[in-house]
Amino acid sequence: MSAAATGPTTSIWGRTEQQDFRSRVRGSLLGGAIGDALGAPATHLTLDAIRARYGPEGITGPTGAEPDNGATHTPAPPARITAATQLTLFTVDGLIRAQVRRDTGAWHPPTDVHRAYLRWAATQRDWGPDERRKDNGWLAREEWLYSRRDPARACLLGLADDVMGTLDRPKNPDARDPAALTRSGPFGLLVGWEPQLVLQLAVECAAHTHGDPAAYLSAGAHAVIVHGLARGESLDAAVQRTLALLAQRPGHQPVTDALQHALGAVRQGMPSPGLVASLGEGHLAQEALAIAVYCALVGEDIRHGLLLAVNHDGPSAATGTLCGTLLGALHGETALPPGWLAELEGRSTLLELADDFAMEMTQGPALHGPAVNSPGWLARYPRA
Repeated sequence: MSAAATGPTTSIWGRTEQQDFRSRVRGSLLGGAIGDALGAPATHLTLDAIRARYGPEGITGPTGAEPDNGATHTPAPPARITAATQLTLFTVDGLIRAQVRRDTGAWHPPTDVHRAYLRWAATQRDWGPDERRKDNGWLAREEWLYSRRDPARACLLGLADDVMGTLDRPKNPDARDPAALTRSGPFGLLVGWEPQLVLQLAVECAAHTHGDPAAYLSAGAHAVIVHGLARGESLDAAVQRTLALLAQRPGHQPVTDALQHALGAVRQGMPSPGLVASLGEGHLAQEALAIAVYCALVGEDIRHGLLLAVNHDGPSAATGTLCGTLLGALHGETALPPGWLAELEGRSTLLELADDFAMEMTQGPALHGPAVNSPGWLARYPRA
C-alpha cells in the first residue's frame, strides 16, 4: 500500500459533509447487518423451501433464528447476524487501528486488518475475551461476539495461524465462496482514498483467506462500488467506474461478466426471483456480488431490494449482507426500515463502531498525532 493513501482530515470536512458521511457509514454497516440477519435463517434453503416455511411470499421480515448450540432455553434475537457481520466489524476495527498506527511510522493497512481478523478468529475458538490482552481494544472485549455464526471454512483455515496471506502467496488458492466479499464493504468507506487504492487494499485483505482471483477481485469490486456510493455517486455510475478499474486486473473476466449480467438483467423486465436466479445461486463470489447489485438497482426501496436479495436458492445471508451494504451506503441510515433496525442484534456495537470510524476518518489528527494524544482513544484502538 502506498503511503500516499491517506484518509480525509478535518480541514476538508464541513459539518454538513461530516454528518452525511456518518449517515452513510452507519447506513452501510447497519444495512449490511440487517440484510445478513434477514437472510441467515434461509441461507441453506432453496426458494421453494423458503416459501414452504415462511409462506408464498417467502421471508418478509426478521424471522428469528435457532438458539446457539441448539439450546432451546436461550431466546434468539429476531434479527441475528452471522459471521459476515462479525468479520465486517473487525474490518472496520482494523482500518481504524491502521490510521492510528500511522503516527508510529508503521503504515501497512493489510497487516492491521489481518491482525483484526486474527482477533475475530479468537472469538470463534475462545469462550470469551482475554482480559490480559490490553492491546486487543474494545471490540474484542464484546462478549456477544464470542459465538460461531456459520463461518466459512476458508476463513477459519486462512486465519488458523499468524501467517498472513498475500497476493503472491494467498491463503486457500481455490476458495471461491463469498465470505471474503461480504466483509469488504468498509474498505469503500475510505472516501479520502483514490478508487484504485481502495480496490488494491480490499483485494490484498481478501487474499488473507480467499486466493481465487474471482473471489478477491469480487471483494475489491464491492469495495469500489461502496466507495462511489459513499462519495455520493449513483449506483449505476459506481458500477461503471468499477468495471473500468477491473478491466486492468488479470483474472477479472468472471467478475466483469457477472456485473455486466446484473446490469443486463435490470433491462429484462419487472424484478423477479427468476431474474435473480439467472445470475446464479450466489455460491461463487462473483454471483453473490451480481445478485446484490441487481437487487439494489431494481429495489423500489431498501425493504424491497433486501427481500428480493434474500428470497432465492443460494446463500441468502451473503447476498442480503451485500445488498444491504450497498443500499445503506447509497441512502444513509435514515432510509433503513426502523422496525427491522430495532430488532437487530448488536445494533449498539455497530453504531458505536460506525461513529468511531467516521470520527477517525474526519477528525483523526485531533485525536492522536505528534502534538496531541487522547488516552481514551488510544485505549480503544491501541497502537501495539
